[in-house]
Amino acid sequence: MLAKDLTDDTILPAKTSDTGTLALAWMDEYKVNHLPIVNNGNYVGLISEEDIYTSNIFEEALGNHKLSLNMPYVSENQHIFEVLKLATNLKLSLIPVLDLKNNYLGVITLRKIIDELTATASVNTPGGIIALEINANDYSLSEIAQIVESNDTKILSLLITSDAESTRMNVSLKLNRMDIAPVLQTFNRYNYNVKVILVEDEVNDDMQERYDSLMKYLSI
Repeated sequence: MLAKDLTDDTILPAKTSDTGTLALAWMDEYKVNHLPIVNNGNYVGLISEEDIYTSNIFEEALGNHKLSLNMPYVSENQHIFEVLKLATNLKLSLIPVLDLKNNYLGVITLRKIIDELTATASVNTPGGIIALEINANDYSLSEIAQIVESNDTKILSLLITSDAESTRMNVSLKLNRMDIAPVLQTFNRYNYNVKVILVEDEVNDDMQERYDSLMKYLSI
């Protein structure tokens, strides 16, 4: 999934001649905390809600003040993971997208990223979840896949998390079936440390609750 596939051109950018009050009104309408500033198709910067309140530039032109963010953006051919990394590192509610000639195309909202990753991770597809704790040196995707598939089961999605201060990693598997007992037995036979097991009702309730909480947060 590339940035150009996620770009939204319906969120109108501000211009350097617009006031802070107008920019805040648009942020409120679009439910975001940032807004790109674009003049004649040229991206000139990203202003945040905090910039406006801190600088007290409510009735002044946005172009009269220095922005705290140094023109963050992604190109149209960057992968969704790179977009998410930038949004996370800079705590952005949206990311401007430029084409290969640096023309402004639109923005990708954090909400859009979450929606796409939710669909990609098969969160709403029925199936069980198994979380394994593995030593990083022992991790083998081919072995894990072989264990799962030997029980007539498929991996719908896989998520790996790790701690920089630890040699352990957590591998979460979303499977395509609810009866995961045979898979668990095989993991136990291979001496895998199974940390979490979730079945359909638990998956639906837990994932939906987390998703709803995130959407509520993004709407604040």
